[in-house]
Amino acid sequence: MRIARFTTGEDPLYGVVTGEVDEFGQPDEDSVVVALAGDPLYVGVKLLDQEHKLSDVRLLAPVLPRSKVVGIGRNYAAHAAELGHDLPEEPLMFLKPNTSVVGPGDPIFYPRQTRELHYEGELAVVIGRICRDVPPEQATDVIHGYTIANDVTARDLQRSDVQFTRAKGFDSFCPLGPWIETDLDPQHFKDGVSVQTFLNGETVQDGSTADMIFDIPALVAHVSSVMTLLPGDVILTGTPEGVGPMEVGDEVEISIAGLGTLTNKVAQR
Repeated sequence: MRIARFTTGEDPLYGVVTGEVDEFGQPDEDSVVVALAGDPLYVGVKLLDQEHKLSDVRLLAPVLPRSKVVGIGRNYAAHAAELGHDLPEEPLMFLKPNTSVVGPGDPIFYPRQTRELHYEGELAVVIGRICRDVPPEQATDVIHGYTIANDVTARDLQRSDVQFTRAKGFDSFCPLGPWIETDLDPQHFKDGVSVQTFLNGETVQDGSTADMIFDIPALVAHVSSVMTLLPGDVILTGTPEGVGPMEVGDEVEISIAGLGTLTNKVAQR
């Protein structure tokens, strides 16, 4: 089930996106979104007698984390190597504020404090219920679904500050979308699911979740052993190699097999 958050120009609504999709999860031109009675994380999936053509609505960030976005650093060996970092012995966590979240088509603002703004295409896990100390074998029980994220990073600030808060915490530094897929389970695919990033149409990242150092159950277990996770919290699972700079005017597309494509442009703040 693809759960979207959208607007027709009035108050935001939640809905279920229906219609055929291609191998990458992109819907066909006849797809519609059927409105829901409220946020399915809290009221369940209650369909209304109201539908809109997908092409007629504006998609928003599919989830607004009530408390936090938890990022995982250096979770792909090749990415750690390209930045000259050692591999972590356990998941490396950092936090992005929920104010960093924006949706499909929203601008990524280039702050004046940086000269080195990077894209990082990632698979994102959306938590479905309050949980703590989740064993790896029970991780799927607390996952609501998956979406696409761009863990935007001011790389020069990351180096100078050492810790990640400022480098990854600016407004607009966490695009999410286009929807949440509740039926996808990347762990069921032997070769993982592909994670690709395109900068102005050119492929710059081409990886697979199979290359993660710590898999999704391990990440959910580790994060929940430190902090209670709430419905709507998001875990970013790390980025493949190929990160690089974005400039004002650039368009970044992140495609994950089965999830579709998240597209944002860079604008001057």
